[in-house]
Amino acid sequence: MPRKRTLVDHVHELLRGGHAHETFEKVLADWPAKLRGVKPQGAPHTAWQLLEHLRICQSDILEFSRRADHVSPTFPDGYWPKTEAPPDAAAWDASVAAFQADRAEMEKLVGSPKTDPFARIPHGDGQTVLREALMLADHNAYHLGQLVLLRRLLGAWKG
Repeated sequence: MPRKRTLVDHVHELLRGGHAHETFEKVLADWPAKLRGVKPQGAPHTAWQLLEHLRICQSDILEFSRRADHVSPTFPDGYWPKTEAPPDAAAWDASVAAFQADRAEMEKLVGSPKTDPFARIPHGDGQTVLREALMLADHNAYHLGQLVLLRRLLGAWKG
């Protein structure tokens, strides 16, 4: 198998999770609606805040990686939702779907024959698509771990 294909396959697996950490799909599956905006004592965030943070950051990393005209949100406030709870179930579902769609887009970008994963992103200051994908996977894994802990604290983890 050519080296680039092997590298791409490994990055795809890392983005999807399921080896050293849980998958996004397992962590978010059947999250009780009544617990999406609950913050247990001592927890810094609710599930909604973490989900939206994951979605916003992933979108930002993806768009930076493929578009020179992308403008990142203002740090830190632009990377977090304004509310502790989703406005409704549709907002939760839309955030989950957007996260999954953007993750698939990052996988396509990494796997594209036109993408050199080691080439510097022309509008960046030294970043590469490989670096952005690895940073994204690392960031997602960190916050998925927080979501698992949150589910445990809320008594809603079956893992």
